[in-house]
Amino acid sequence: MECEWKPDEQGLQQILQLLKESQSPDTSTQRSVQQRLEQLNQYPDFNNYLIFVLTKLKSEDEPTRSLSGLILKNNVKAHYQNFPNGVSEFIKSECLQNIGDSSPLIRATVGILITTIASKGELQNWPELLPKLCLLLDSEDYNTCEGAFGALQKICEDSAEILDSDMLDRPLNIMIPKFLQFFKHNSPKIRSHAIACVNQFIISRTQALMLHIDPFIENLFALATDEEPEVRKNVCRALVMLLEVRMDRLLPHMHNIIEYMLQRTQDHDENVALEACEFWLTLAEQPVCKEVLCGHLSQLTPVLVNGMKYSEIDIILLKGDIEEDEDIPDNEQDIRPRFHRSRTVAQQHEGDGIEEEEDEDDELDDDDDTISDWNLRKCSAAALDVLANVFRDDLLLHILPLLKELLFHPEWVVKESGILVLGAIAEGCMQGMIPYLPELIPHLIQCLSDKKALVRSITCWTLSRYAHWVVSQPPDIYLKPLMTELLKRILDSNKRVQEAACSAFATLEEEACTELVPYLAFILDTLVFAFSKYQHKNLLILYDAIGTLADSVGHHLNKPEYIQMLMPPLIQKWNQLKDEDKDLFPLLECLSSVATALQSGFLPYCEPVYQRCVNLVQKTLAQAMLHQSQPDQYEAPDKDFMIVALDLLSGLAEGLGGTIEQLVARSNILTLMYQCMQDKMPEVRQSSFALLGDLTKACFQHVKPCIADFMPILGTNLNPELISVCNNATWAIGEISIQMGPEMQPYIAMVLHQLVEIINRPNTPKTLLENTAITIGRLGYVCPQEVAPMLQQFIRPWCTSLRNIRDNEEKDSAFRGICTMISVNPGGVVQDFIFFCDAVASWVNPKDDLRDMFYKILHGFKNQVGEENWRRFSDQFPMPLKERLATFYGV
Repeated sequence: MECEWKPDEQGLQQILQLLKESQSPDTSTQRSVQQRLEQLNQYPDFNNYLIFVLTKLKSEDEPTRSLSGLILKNNVKAHYQNFPNGVSEFIKSECLQNIGDSSPLIRATVGILITTIASKGELQNWPELLPKLCLLLDSEDYNTCEGAFGALQKICEDSAEILDSDMLDRPLNIMIPKFLQFFKHNSPKIRSHAIACVNQFIISRTQALMLHIDPFIENLFALATDEEPEVRKNVCRALVMLLEVRMDRLLPHMHNIIEYMLQRTQDHDENVALEACEFWLTLAEQPVCKEVLCGHLSQLTPVLVNGMKYSEIDIILLKGDIEEDEDIPDNEQDIRPRFHRSRTVAQQHEGDGIEEEEDEDDELDDDDDTISDWNLRKCSAAALDVLANVFRDDLLLHILPLLKELLFHPEWVVKESGILVLGAIAEGCMQGMIPYLPELIPHLIQCLSDKKALVRSITCWTLSRYAHWVVSQPPDIYLKPLMTELLKRILDSNKRVQEAACSAFATLEEEACTELVPYLAFILDTLVFAFSKYQHKNLLILYDAIGTLADSVGHHLNKPEYIQMLMPPLIQKWNQLKDEDKDLFPLLECLSSVATALQSGFLPYCEPVYQRCVNLVQKTLAQAMLHQSQPDQYEAPDKDFMIVALDLLSGLAEGLGGTIEQLVARSNILTLMYQCMQDKMPEVRQSSFALLGDLTKACFQHVKPCIADFMPILGTNLNPELISVCNNATWAIGEISIQMGPEMQPYIAMVLHQLVEIINRPNTPKTLLENTAITIGRLGYVCPQEVAPMLQQFIRPWCTSLRNIRDNEEKDSAFRGICTMISVNPGGVVQDFIFFCDAVASWVNPKDDLRDMFYKILHGFKNQVGEENWRRFSDQFPMPLKERLATFYGV
């Protein structure tokens, strides 16, 4: 064995000096420390010094020793493969010898270091690690046992998959039974480690654990009332996961488990209560929920409702005692990154003005954003929300008596929780709530002017959850008073209330749509005034409320007096913001909605907006190329700038139509789009295909010269794994074919097979199916000879996907295509003719010449098969279909 490595005294002093300096709060000191650490990494034994300080240099203070270990951990993460053999062996042996250090901080640091080395693929190259740690668990010395367990827990968290693979000869077969023995250990810390280790293997249904599932569950029950909160928390966590994975094993004990979780959800330790509260969220997703829980609802409901009150600590953190804070600038750290939802082209359906989007902003993450994100209040509210969706109005039996008391309670904290309850059950219990709403909504509208800001803010949210009902009633009764009060709250002197009111107003706009037109002047007045009033964070939400307003009222916004109110403040912000400022995202999104709504009204503002968008795209592409060629010299750009700019260009093209032609002519946008269409990032491609479709509609003369370059790219993007990219590419192909006419012929082969495959795929989302069907129809319209031979392969899904969309231009051209193809290849439709009949009947009023086409095909088919066969055939039709065809087409 080589002689033990010894540090050089001078080198050691230098490193200690560095470690001391790195604890300084001064950023320039920090920076120079970073640089010196980088330089020291050139020396092979630098890492030996670091482990030496951590494990051997007991004379130093613990924070410095621990820091040395954490720097070493970062080096292991970054450069472990370059460590010389001697160095890595020295580090490993030092770790194993010191895992039982008497200091909890040093033990934990050594544990982190061990798991970092293990996760660098070193579990295979360090075969003695696991056996040694498992052996140390049996040590008489508490520190050694705790240190080894701490390290094992970290390894189980970081390397669960490898531990359960053949690569290591399945160590879990030994480890899991070993861990289970420690559930009864006399130290709470060790009991807690033991459960935490086993918990890592529940969700993956690891074989070694499944073999011992019964003793595991028995041991959990034995620890159910442990005096140590950390142990109770891990027991609750285990039961929540077992609910998903081994319901079969829990079912026999379900009554007792539910009783236990009811107690734990009221645990005086909030972390335990929160873990336990997750149980109700998970149970609600299980098919047995209704059956096993219905007997306990009367106990569970008050527990959840009680958990929905703000705790005292919440109120302190939320500064709930500060009512007026509108003049205090925002703390930049509190502003969450926004996610831009790129443009997706969708069809409108019968009976609704807007396509149904999943309401992701409706979840219960409305109010206390700034506290640690997930807490007992939110979890209880979320649980009540999902349970309301399971039990529907049955839940109201238990909720209503509580609500009466809460909503009119003199203490604001209690009243506030009642309003949150009312919002949480809105979705699941809507039907049962309707009789009470005529009384409740006016009460809530009154609460909007409560003297406590936290009451005002939650009331905004709860009212937004009932917006759908409000809009369905005569507007003067609820909509008008609600709108009036919400607009006052948008100008509240409290920032949290401003934010809640703006979000609630956006929801109301989506529900009310053109119902808002009579009040536009009044609404714009408020929103524009808020511009001068808001701090940074709420400005971003205000943009969203303005964009949603434009989406909701559409061309009604295009009046000179409205444009005069709205555009100057928007353009002023637009001029203030630099190209690097992320606040451009929400502003560009907002302008995109406004441009689409104003149409010609946006013309005076169009040119500078267009120019800047093209510049943003160009800058981002240039930066991306620099980064690609010299990654160490240039940072990667934030491509969101480019995506949002492309989307705003789409909005301009859609709103301004042909008038955008000169702007396109004077810019290199098509060259830039050619690059964007080939970008690695799917969202960039998605937005560039949307823009391609919009420019094709607006000014095809500029797009046409590029079609030969664009079509192959569109063909390769028809991959349904990336739904939105595929959807927009499909839509663009359809728009291009309408403009190209018969000249589309050379490109059909590039796209047709993929489209037919997509329309026949199971589980394809509705929007993609509809766009695919329309594009196939349009290709068949311009090149029937090329597409008709495949008719039989797509006619059935084609008919079923288009029967539910509204009469419009796109549907019109697609059906003309299908009729043309049927005349070229009538045999292709024979087997599925009933589907064709159903699709034809979905038209409310087709243009005359299209109606003639339908008439000819229906009668042609009837004459072909003869009266008798036609009668037998049409007897299979459902009654409404039979009647419609008889009325409109006389068959």
